[in-house]
Amino acid sequence: MKQWRTAVFGTGFMGRVHLEALRRLGSVEVYAIVHPQVEKARRLAEQFPAERVEADYRKILADPAVDAVHICTPNALHFPMAMDALEAGKHVLCEKPLTTSTADARALVAAAARSARRNCLCHNLRYYPMVQQMRALREAGELGEILVVQGGYSQDWLLYDTDWNWRVDSAIGGPLRAMADIGTHWFDMAEHVAGLRVSALCADLQTFHTARQRPRGSVETFAGKTSQTGGCETVPVSTDDFGSVIFRMGERARGAMTASQVSAGCKNRLGIEVFGSKSSVAWNQERPDELWMGNRDAPNRVLIKDPSLLLPSARPYADLPGGHSEGYDDTFKQVFRRFYASFEKPAQAPEYPQFRDGLRQTILLDAVLESHRTRAWAGVAPPDID
Repeated sequence: MKQWRTAVFGTGFMGRVHLEALRRLGSVEVYAIVHPQVEKARRLAEQFPAERVEADYRKILADPAVDAVHICTPNALHFPMAMDALEAGKHVLCEKPLTTSTADARALVAAAARSARRNCLCHNLRYYPMVQQMRALREAGELGEILVVQGGYSQDWLLYDTDWNWRVDSAIGGPLRAMADIGTHWFDMAEHVAGLRVSALCADLQTFHTARQRPRGSVETFAGKTSQTGGCETVPVSTDDFGSVIFRMGERARGAMTASQVSAGCKNRLGIEVFGSKSSVAWNQERPDELWMGNRDAPNRVLIKDPSLLLPSARPYADLPGGHSEGYDDTFKQVFRRFYASFEKPAQAPEYPQFRDGLRQTILLDAVLESHRTRAWAGVAPPDID
């Protein structure tokens, strides 16, 4: 396999996660790391050896040695960086949400179609082996007709008004926070597993802390529990701490979900339950190697991840034998492996989420905002793309 050269834009939590996964592939060289404060890029390049560090990402895009870029920056920067990268002829992998507006997402989908370059949206949570097993069971008809999909995504890292992250600021993260940051992960997984699209929804949002204490220095994602120095200032907050949604899927299926960043004790608990006319499945991200399988007329059981026991279509997503856990970091490896493998096969359909999946989520978020504002149901139109 050809050795590809890539650049990572961003040095925070997600940037490091991407770098860890990239060095496990074997076929990708981390060529450059970018951050406006170039010293941050330089420090990270000492841990993940990179030939170049830059403050201005445009200098990296002008380098013909770069094949692809990973955009791991705050949300408001996704659109200009992804657009510039596509126009520079680079393959682009972007963190979610794709953009902070549907208009920008449409523009990126169109640009990607014109570019003849690969584009990937990092909805990595699809790639847990047991999530793929759920999908495989549904595809095999084991669940029957999907009737109910429910669950939620709960965290506690923004529980206190002294907790801060750039996502809290709507000018940087966008108008929605909990629903955009983790709710989109849940909806992407629900549609991926159930094989159905959300067609309408009714949403309720809540901002428990309408003001927060913002540190005068930067705070990395999930790092707010550690002590901070340098003082704080009180700032107003408009983004959601919590959201709940009831929804319709396909013709008959119904569902409900919550997204919360203020649920004490929940560290990264994405839970999903899919109930069919024959049987049901349930999975919890905090216990990723376990899959609950429910029946009405037979004993329920818990399947422990073991590639030899997975259905054939789910088996390629598990690299380690039974009893050897595969978790959050492994999902990135699975996405990246498929992304880079697709470069040499332009006619092959990609086995990963694309920018159009990001557009799908921005349309859904628009419906969440509309429903919350009008206190009524809102339709979720399919993207008007091929």
